[in-house]
Amino acid sequence: MTLADVTYLPETPAHDLEIDDINAEAFGPGRFTRAAYKIREGGPHDRSLSFVATHGGQVIASVRMTPIAAGEGRAQMLGPLAVRPDFKNMGIGRKLVAMALAAAEKANEPAVILVGDEPYYGPLGFTRIPRGQIEMPRPVDLNRLLAHEIVPGAVALLSGEVCHAHLAKTPQRMPEPA
Repeated sequence: MTLADVTYLPETPAHDLEIDDINAEAFGPGRFTRAAYKIREGGPHDRSLSFVATHGGQVIASVRMTPIAAGEGRAQMLGPLAVRPDFKNMGIGRKLVAMALAAAEKANEPAVILVGDEPYYGPLGFTRIPRGQIEMPRPVDLNRLLAHEIVPGAVALLSGEVCHAHLAKTPQRMPEPA
């Protein structure tokens, strides 16, 4: 198999069962106890910013984006990102992240956050969120809270507990132009 055999597509409802299988395989039953999963329980992900990779008509990887809020700030939360074991270390996950970030920028999203490993996501444009700036609804390693800022000042608006955007109590405020 070569990367030329991989097709990248916007996610559709027809992909849901295969995506669920990939996430179960990648993260196991423990995924339901994670902070990011708790946030995702608050509402739907954004299919317009979510993508799959297919090979031979089967979904082999996926990435989802979920709208979140923290204080006056708004962003998308990237994840889960999962790749079937036989297709790991080929750049498929990185390509999906790049597609999701490009779609978020095109959709005028202010920022993208995630819980992940800085050595993997740092080269893709993510940096650590300052300690104490945001809180997750369940325990999380604060060194793994990362952000990719699209609109200057957007990450600074994120403060307090992160929740699904549909559950936010305050209206969105955009950063002032520089």
